[in-house]
Amino acid sequence: MTSYPMAPLIKTTLLFLYLALVLPLPVLAPSELKLWLLLATILGFLLVLALVSEEVQLSSSSLKVGYPIWCRWLLRRGWQVSLNEIKALVPVSTSQAGYVYYLRTKSGSFLLPQRVANFTELLAKLQQATGINTSSVQRLTPPWTYQLLAALSGLMLIAELFTAWFQGLGWNLILGGALNG
Repeated sequence: MTSYPMAPLIKTTLLFLYLALVLPLPVLAPSELKLWLLLATILGFLLVLALVSEEVQLSSSSLKVGYPIWCRWLLRRGWQVSLNEIKALVPVSTSQAGYVYYLRTKSGSFLLPQRVANFTELLAKLQQATGINTSSVQRLTPPWTYQLLAALSGLMLIAELFTAWFQGLGWNLILGGALNG
């Protein structure tokens, strides 16, 4: 059985984005809410970490999508399909001019995960096991979009850390006085 976790670029980008957007909240909150927002931020981070821990497992007989044991109790259970049940790969266009792909079986359709590490290897093994042509299947989003988002999230985090550092040094009084008048 081969396991395909979420691509590291996508996983770290989404975690950085969460931190960049939420980390300032406990700092900026009124003192009576700081502890609650800090706890909510930590719980939210754990939830996002669980969400980006989805993995695909491909064996000689089945394809399974699910979460690791540590978070499976909290999130949806995923799905599993026997490879010999897969009859077709159906592309569906998205509103952003991309495509998602569904694995069609007699009993229903299953969304093919496109954000996994070693996606081309997964497709090659899926094609070999099912005989369905996967050569036209591509990732949902090009890597540059996540690279750009990761860079912007990183810059936001750096700016927030510098802001916190300057405030800790008392520079907010110096700069505030200079800016106000």
